[in-house]
Amino acid sequence: MGDDVGAVRLTAWVRGRVQGVGFRWWARSKALELGLTGAATNLGDGRVEVVAEGPRSDCERLLGRLRGGATPGRVDSVVERWSSCRGTFTGFVER
Repeated sequence: MGDDVGAVRLTAWVRGRVQGVGFRWWARSKALELGLTGAATNLGDGRVEVVAEGPRSDCERLLGRLRGGATPGRVDSVVERWSSCRGTFTGFVER
């Protein structure tokens, strides 16, 4: 798709009280507002992994919201990794 020029993949690992508090639903709604595709997944160690693909500026906006303090639950830290867009997602899903 031609509109994916400059698209990136953001992988963010969110640590804190982020499972069972609606965090994945919230992350999904914020990503969809920005037009991003990806997934929010509960990990076995209590973290939530948020993977989002789209323009870097929109991914950075999502990362800012993950760190912004207005999330459900409590975010203690967010570790991010940037990589190239793989185009593997359609829509944004909770896992």
